[in-house]
Amino acid sequence: MTVAAAPVLEVRGLKKHFRLRTGLLRRPATVLAVDGVSFALAAGETLGLVGESGCGKSTVGKMILRLIDPSAGEIYLDRARVDQLSRAAMRQSRRHLQMVFQDPYASLNPRMRARDIVAEPLRNFGASSRAELEAQVAGLFEQVGLRRDQMIRFPHEFSGGQRQRLVIARALALRPKLIVCDEPVSALDVSVQAQVINLLSDLQRDVGIAYLFIAHDLAVVEHISHRVAVMYLGRIVELADKRMLFASPQHPYTEALLSAVPVPDPRSRPRRIILQGDVPSPIEPPPGCPFHTRCPYAEPRCRVDTPVMREVRPGHFAACHLRPGKE
Repeated sequence: MTVAAAPVLEVRGLKKHFRLRTGLLRRPATVLAVDGVSFALAAGETLGLVGESGCGKSTVGKMILRLIDPSAGEIYLDRARVDQLSRAAMRQSRRHLQMVFQDPYASLNPRMRARDIVAEPLRNFGASSRAELEAQVAGLFEQVGLRRDQMIRFPHEFSGGQRQRLVIARALALRPKLIVCDEPVSALDVSVQAQVINLLSDLQRDVGIAYLFIAHDLAVVEHISHRVAVMYLGRIVELADKRMLFASPQHPYTEALLSAVPVPDPRSRPRRIILQGDVPSPIEPPPGCPFHTRCPYAEPRCRVDTPVMREVRPGHFAACHLRPGKE
């Protein structure tokens, strides 16, 4: 599962297990939030990460940024391993890793003016002078479509779309190599969503930033992504170029997800795949294939053997016993 160019980010066997106590007797249990995720991301590429709520998408993003530490696995930034760095050493790598959160209001300090919010990372990493700092902030405002006179405003004085632009300006301040976008447009109106998505695409074309784009909206993911990874119960079950994945999904779970996407044609009658049952608990995941309890094509071996990711055709990977892989 590699990309053609040298990867900016590489994740190998990433896991996050949370310890907790459950039940009246407070017995110890383990939540397998992320259970062995691997992928690579090249400069100027967008990888869409999709799946149901609770499948581990946001946890993957937070581990890459070291907001939480992984239980196992390896994270490489420009071929340098970062998951074992000390707090002081990790601080220097943070300038290359930024995040755009889902709620643009909650991720901004309501007591700081917009110019100070954008200038904060520049101050943290040594801006030279006040005049230079002011010029850099003004340039970032212009880059994301905000006006210079808006620099003195507080977050509550901006609209939702403008606040997200402000968050993006802050993320861009240190010219990062990777931005993790965690549901960056789900809290916005549809028309504003399009503006923010187009802004992200334009910035990627101009500066060559890589995006890990975490989302539920498959239409948005199809528009902005180059490749798409589908997660289910803490694992990636399919990874492919977006055209291949949307045209011919190879995993039954991806098939079901795509069948639920609304079609803007009243005459169309697409076949909906209704999955039976609920998502299994990550505390006690089922043996074998994690999807077999809801899969309409499950075979006896699916209940016993855990499928591994195989290249079912060039550049298209799936973890399914029904897809044996190319010879």
